[in-house]
Amino acid sequence: MDFSTTMNAGDASRVSMQVDSFNKALNDGRTVKQNLDKDDFMKILITQLSHQDPTKPMEDKEFIAQMAQFSSLEQMTNMNQQFSAMAERLNSSQAFNVLGKEVELMSGGQIIQGSVEAVTGGEYPQLLVNGSYYDFSTLQTVYNSKGESQL
Repeated sequence: MDFSTTMNAGDASRVSMQVDSFNKALNDGRTVKQNLDKDDFMKILITQLSHQDPTKPMEDKEFIAQMAQFSSLEQMTNMNQQFSAMAERLNSSQAFNVLGKEVELMSGGQIIQGSVEAVTGGEYPQLLVNGSYYDFSTLQTVYNSKGESQL
């Protein structure tokens, strides 16, 4: 009995189309991530440990190096979250400091002048000037009580 391990061109083409359609079906609805995060790192480490050859276990140095990388990644993620929270608080604090002051805002290419009547907090503070809310980032100039620019 002869058994061939090669496919003819027609079979290879049909299998290739089936594989492509299967891969497309798997990837529907998924978003492609550009960067690896700590969860991806842990999945890789667990997969590596579960599939290693028992007769050739991972070297201690390699394992320690990978754990150090994971620890560094975790610390950087935590620092990034803390910096984001601090930036939000600073933005809100700066916005509240202009409450009651005369300001100039740039909105839609036009300069709006008026007194800040109210301020909303949060990640993107808003200033109430002349009955309309404007994003804090549009603030151009703050005037003191003598009409002198503070920026």
